[in-house]
Amino acid sequence: MRLLNPWRGLRALPRDVWIIAATSLVNRAGVMALPFLVLYLTRHLQVPATLAGLALSIYGIGGIVTAPFAGRLSDRIGPFTVMRASLALTGIILFIIPLAHNLAVVFALIFLWAIVAEGARPAIMSALTSATSPDQRKAAIALNRLAVNLGMSVGPAVGGFLATVSFPMLFVVDGATSLAAVVLLSALLRGHTPHAHSRLVPAERPAASAKIAKSVWHDRSAVEFLLAIFLVNLVFMQNQGALPLYIVRDLHHPESFYGMMFVVNTLLIVAIEVPLNLAMTHWPHRPALMLGILLTSLGFGALAFGSGTMFVLATVVVWTFGEMILFPVATAYVADIARPGKTGEYMGAFSSVLSSALVVGPWLGVAALDRFGPRITWSGVLLCGLIAVGAVALRRERAPELIGEPT
Repeated sequence: MRLLNPWRGLRALPRDVWIIAATSLVNRAGVMALPFLVLYLTRHLQVPATLAGLALSIYGIGGIVTAPFAGRLSDRIGPFTVMRASLALTGIILFIIPLAHNLAVVFALIFLWAIVAEGARPAIMSALTSATSPDQRKAAIALNRLAVNLGMSVGPAVGGFLATVSFPMLFVVDGATSLAAVVLLSALLRGHTPHAHSRLVPAERPAASAKIAKSVWHDRSAVEFLLAIFLVNLVFMQNQGALPLYIVRDLHHPESFYGMMFVVNTLLIVAIEVPLNLAMTHWPHRPALMLGILLTSLGFGALAFGSGTMFVLATVVVWTFGEMILFPVATAYVADIARPGKTGEYMGAFSSVLSSALVVGPWLGVAALDRFGPRITWSGVLLCGLIAVGAVALRRERAPELIGEPT
């Protein structure tokens, strides 16, 4: 029966998970301002391309700054409160951005936009993992990623049409869907008490309790893991860095082929990610993480050894499977190693690492491609990923008794 219906494991997921997934779907279905931000600046505001490119870096830096604070705030006032505030403020700021024409003001608003919008990421991850038992977390995260990808298949497509009519409308529609998402979230939470799995620390271990007060950055085991995640995300972020330049400029494929690569990526995620993570529910974290990192690294690194059309599409399939395994497992693992009462803080650190890779990775990949060429660049990408695999393999686990449940 499980083979006939590989999705049936979703039935046991708590209501909180479905509420978050529904909210993510509505919110992401309107995400169109960020994908078209550079075009908005260059074509509508006539900003030079070199300056327009800074906008994405500014947004990424905003994500780095806000994640730790949003994570700690989620621990103190609850992740759903942070989510509602993030969605509401995002909607308001998106309405304001088209009214600004001075570049300095626009950049300041973009930074503020990132601060409030990216604050939702650690809150969502904290809510998903706090509401589920350890054996449900991978499926819950995969379900939310499914909602995000379904929404993202709509938003940019609609945004492409709106951009031909009015660039400012991108921000208005994006802001409206953010407000619609917060209304939906509030309605679904009405009369519902979010569930949280308790994680107890044995009272007879005062030494352990003293260590619990330390922040995530004093947790050596967590820092080693976050370093590995940063390295593999430098690899993964090449889908926005060296990859499009290599495909279009160096291999002379049309832009439509690069777009088709992400159609393949999205279709695989929608069709396979949830059943795949349900099937891997009882896999130990370490081998699952190593497999996800390895497939991601091989998918991008293999471009050093081939360039044919079918070969390139095959690499997309490989790194998509790596993505589908890596991100749900990594998020679930962060929840498992988080010290009691600090899930949001750990998720904030995790989110900050992802944003850091977004700021550094694309620039580093493009610079390497221009300076050293594709063979060395993609070989270096593969090496970076293999180092991340080794970091996970050699990483020392923290003693389970410090966190009250097995890691």
